Amino acid sequence: MNSSSPPIGLSGTNLVRAADHNQRVTLHAIRVNGSLTRVDLAQITGLTAAAIANITRRLLADGLIQEAGRRFGGRGQPPTNLIINRDACYSLGLNIDRDHVTLVLVDFLGQTVARASREIEFALPDQVAAFYREQAPAMLAAAGVEPARIVGLGVATPDDLGRIELPGKPDAYARWNTIDLAELLAEPIDVPVFVENDAAAAAMGELQLGQGLRRSSFFYILISSALGGGLVIDSNYFRGATGRSGELGFLTRRDPDGVVRQIQAHVSLSGLAAPLEAAGHSLQAMLEGDGRDPAIETVVDAWIEQAAELLVEPLIAVNCLINPEAVLIGGRLPARHVDRLAERTAALLAERGRHAPSLAPITRAQLSADAPAVGAAILPFSYFLLPKRSALWTASATSSAA
Repeated sequence: MNSSSPPIGLSGTNLVRAADHNQRVTLHAIRVNGSLTRVDLAQITGLTAAAIANITRRLLADGLIQEAGRRFGGRGQPPTNLIINRDACYSLGLNIDRDHVTLVLVDFLGQTVARASREIEFALPDQVAAFYREQAPAMLAAAGVEPARIVGLGVATPDDLGRIELPGKPDAYARWNTIDLAELLAEPIDVPVFVENDAAAAAMGELQLGQGLRRSSFFYILISSALGGGLVIDSNYFRGATGRSGELGFLTRRDPDGVVRQIQAHVSLSGLAAPLEAAGHSLQAMLEGDGRDPAIETVVDAWIEQAAELLVEPLIAVNCLINPEAVLIGGRLPARHVDRLAERTAALLAERGRHAPSLAPITRAQLSADAPAVGAAILPFSYFLLPKRSALWTASATSSAA
């Protein structure tokens, strides 16, 4: 599904679109706050008590929310608390990267109820399809979820998956350039398929389930087999003119030997794998380890130092041009290493970015290793049930983006 932004223009709306938008906003308010009364909802959304009564009646009838007791302590009849029905519907999220494939099943609250992952170097389309066909039914069966309750499949994958040249990439990997993912993943569950860039999906997941609940603007850094970025402004993901905003990894740096390289050649799991292998260790051992192997930690420490050096200048630019509330780092790098990278980068940024008018804090994203997969799983919820910018645009304004 194409999720590009609607064109700029002035447009009215009709009552159907307004009602849909108000219902989405009300539902999201309950998701964010956990438990609200109808009085709370009227205060938060600015809608009338009558409008909230009608909306919550529909949401209850559809099974999207449920009543959860009364709130005592005030005057008059105690108001009823309303909460999200986490079992109302489910979604699947698939992350296809150049070194692994991960599938998650999430409930309507966005919590992962089942997960499967497989480490595959440059997995080909047939391998991904086989993994999905094998794991999806097994996950639903294990979680006791009927296929009819799945609202969609979100797929998060790097842009130009088969085009970027990386060491060890087989010639057959170019097949990804012509693959229709909706067709590839049409079985075994007949649901809408939503495809998104992995960094964008991770940022959107963070927006809906992580620090985005308290920060309306942030820059997201995804450390995967490559290096990606995502930009959220005023609680909306910003794509840019051609949908390629946030491409942090393509920025270049001249090495001491005079060779100009993209910073993702080092600031990525692929960039970390090289020194690990040179020291006789594997990337997988580092990802699965508990930090007790000092030889591995020494290699990672050196990688973190260089990665922080490479990120400083780009992040000075991000702070000066975008002025985000925070810079968030996510991906499959273990949390302890992300925290150290964030701390070291922030220290260098404070030292070398003193001329910048404002410097945002750098911290680990709340969604971590499975962020792209979980973010992908949120896409169907966002499309069908959560607030979106296009909700109030007329059909003529959104026809090119539908």
